[in-house]
Amino acid sequence: MIISASYKTDIPTFYGDWFLNRLRAGYCKMVNPWNRKQAIRVSLDRRDVDGIVFWTKNISPFIDHLKEVHKRGFPFIIQHSINAYPKALEFSVVNARRSVEALRRLAEQYGPRVCVWRYDTIIVSSLTPLDFHRRNFESLCRDLEGTTDEVVISFVHLYQKTLRNMNWAASEFGFEWEDPPAETKRQLASEMVEMARARGMKLAICAQRDYLVPGAADARCIDAERLESVAGKVIKAERRGGRKECGCFASKDIGDYDTCPHGCVYCYAVLNRPLAQARFHQHDPEGEFLFPVHDAVETASEPGTKSLPLFYDPGPETT
Repeated sequence: MIISASYKTDIPTFYGDWFLNRLRAGYCKMVNPWNRKQAIRVSLDRRDVDGIVFWTKNISPFIDHLKEVHKRGFPFIIQHSINAYPKALEFSVVNARRSVEALRRLAEQYGPRVCVWRYDTIIVSSLTPLDFHRRNFESLCRDLEGTTDEVVISFVHLYQKTLRNMNWAASEFGFEWEDPPAETKRQLASEMVEMARARGMKLAICAQRDYLVPGAADARCIDAERLESVAGKVIKAERRGGRKECGCFASKDIGDYDTCPHGCVYCYAVLNRPLAQARFHQHDPEGEFLFPVHDAVETASEPGTKSLPLFYDPGPETT
């Protein structure tokens, strides 16, 4: 099986020690986020794990941990978001320059197939208009040339909690945002295809096939074929995405919603930032779960994918 760590939270940035401790233990536990009562044990034994996909906005705190992951024989891919957005949209994300430098280090050590750059989610606003994205994306393409052969983009998915958080941030920080027409998105995607191609990258679009344009691919963020090229051996996995139009292969995600303190207002995985901050501070690097769980009963059933209906109040900006 492929382990996803994690599209629900940033394990490399905030929970690296926990992950390494669980890898040494050979398992972790996770809780059903919908009812908070069911727990499931996930094997992290090398004999059971074909590879690991890490999702992050700041790999730097995890670089030394990756040495042990590699030494233990786990092939891995890093899905690394670098948007270079203003703080009003990403409260606590590390400076893009530092992330670019970190990806360069990883490419030199493990090769360009290990890193996938994500320019997502694309937010069109008075702070980040279309021309901002054209300039910003081209600049990042230039900076990341040679570190990866793929960039993944997506436009904001307006889930209920995303809509609530975007409207809150717009009111709090005095900007306007919009969901552009599909044709506008396709035009921007077409321009990005050419910018990426000029720097040796394929552009893929994540779970939004309406915006696939000539030259763009359907993203496979959990990509068994890329893992195969990293591992140097065949990895058997089914194509089974976690949502509509998802091109991913089957995986086990070991993260949890409302645990990432980055403060990205467009995030689908955090509804309540104070709760995410509290859970981060409460988490025990030696614990079986990502954060303390006292009443979950272990079961063989798969964990759910829905988030708790909690009110969002992001609190003061963190710099």
